[in-house]
Amino acid sequence: MDILVKNPIDLLVRTIRLEATNILSFELVHPKGEALPTVAAGAHVDVHLPGGLVRSYSLAGNPHDRSRWLLGVLREANGSGGSRTMHERVRVGGSLRVDAPRNAFPLASEAKHSILLAGGIGVTPIKAMAHALCEAGASFEVHYCARTPANLAFGDELQAIVPEGQLHWHFDQGDPTKGLDISALLSNPESGTHVYFCGPSGFMGACEAASAHWPRDAVHREYFKAPEQEPEALTGDGAFTLHLVRSGQTITVESDQTIVRAIELSGGRVPTSCMSGLCGTCKVTYVAGDVDHRDYILSDDEKQICLTACVSRAKGASLSLDL
Repeated sequence: MDILVKNPIDLLVRTIRLEATNILSFELVHPKGEALPTVAAGAHVDVHLPGGLVRSYSLAGNPHDRSRWLLGVLREANGSGGSRTMHERVRVGGSLRVDAPRNAFPLASEAKHSILLAGGIGVTPIKAMAHALCEAGASFEVHYCARTPANLAFGDELQAIVPEGQLHWHFDQGDPTKGLDISALLSNPESGTHVYFCGPSGFMGACEAASAHWPRDAVHREYFKAPEQEPEALTGDGAFTLHLVRSGQTITVESDQTIVRAIELSGGRVPTSCMSGLCGTCKVTYVAGDVDHRDYILSDDEKQICLTACVSRAKGASLSLDL
């Protein structure tokens, strides 16, 4: 009943560099110098950390450069331990097991112009997009928001690759009212223009509000942390029955359990990483039931057939999964 992650590879940590206050970059290469798997801008990987943690990190390098992968990691003072482990225990010359890349934040090939919005460490997938758009000769602009210049990661690289006049820094000194006016920037949707944003929760909320009047398929986002939800917005918090079609098991998911935990207690396993509906590591197919989707990664089409087992629940009495 385990869900197998395809083609994990052990990569060598070639360099670790201080990019900004509390932000380190990690350059990963194949230990034998072989080319790494092909990726597209916006992709992320699950990294198996010392101590057993698994965390998702966006690939920040040039997606056409298969000689290395680049991660950017902000040390979170109040995180769950992943960033602290990366900062304290990963060393140059060491090895990290990395799962195959996945992409829930791709560039739209049909875009005539792209507006890239980065907040803090959210610059990692945005930087990869800038690389790809530059090489394609596409029309785009980058707006990078940070507290101060000291909090600006990959600034030199961005300046080197983004054409003059298309890269904009915005520093708010900790007061969002003094930074980029996102509402003004996105006030007039233009046909063929797509907007992409990634960053901390306050930044994401501002971008969501500013882009609410845009065509739905022209707005793309990637959350690194799940936004808080009002209790009344949540449904399906009661216990429900879970049918695992292939194994023939029937499991009760209690009101205080996730699907992942209920399956674990029954002797099965679903790979996880974020446990917040952000990365898609635990995506599984469902075959029956009404799902209360609480993730921030699945597209509307994907939600018709898949759920994220870390946060999704049943709206009714039962769900059937293809496990």
